[in-house]
Amino acid sequence: MSRRERLERALLYLVVEAAAASVLDPALRGGVDVVQLRDKDLPDDSLLEAAVLFRRTCERHDALFILNDRADLVIEADADGVHVGQRDMPVAEARRLVGDERLVGLSVAARDQLDAMEGADYLGVGAVFGTPIKPDATVTGLELAAEAAARAPVPVFAIGGIDETNVADVVGAGVRRIAVVRAIRDADDPEIAARRLRAYLER
Repeated sequence: MSRRERLERALLYLVVEAAAASVLDPALRGGVDVVQLRDKDLPDDSLLEAAVLFRRTCERHDALFILNDRADLVIEADADGVHVGQRDMPVAEARRLVGDERLVGLSVAARDQLDAMEGADYLGVGAVFGTPIKPDATVTGLELAAEAAARAPVPVFAIGGIDETNVADVVGAGVRRIAVVRAIRDADDPEIAARRLRAYLER
């Protein structure tokens, strides 16, 4: 199955830093489909070292492994793709670096950015709710994610402050894919947390 076919089937996306590698196995057992390694402060050699563990763990569970921001390291890290923000390199430049077979994801936080998503394989839309992970992020509410899910020809993952207390609202707005950090990373049992979130998405 190709990377894009696996992406099309994905519902639950986990974003974590290298230090949170211990949650990967239980989270993936619980139903996470995509894992993004996001660690902007790590030097390149440490990031690539972490990527080896992330990739191997994802492979064991047939999950996609995405590297945040560093399109220039995707090939060396043997990642399935890269995720870029609006202030990172353009999608076209990321595509040039990773090639046609790997995935390029794009963060979207405003309606006009939906009109400039050409070339992206998926979108991360939000912050849907406020989140301490990115306290300066624009809170978009559910409307933008719902519009993106209805309009975009690629998978759309709502992100930002989503957890078990509000995931039903996300699904109710018409968005069936989510990306999370704390809801799984900081859970007492990451496997159970992932399983519960996925149950909402599969309804």
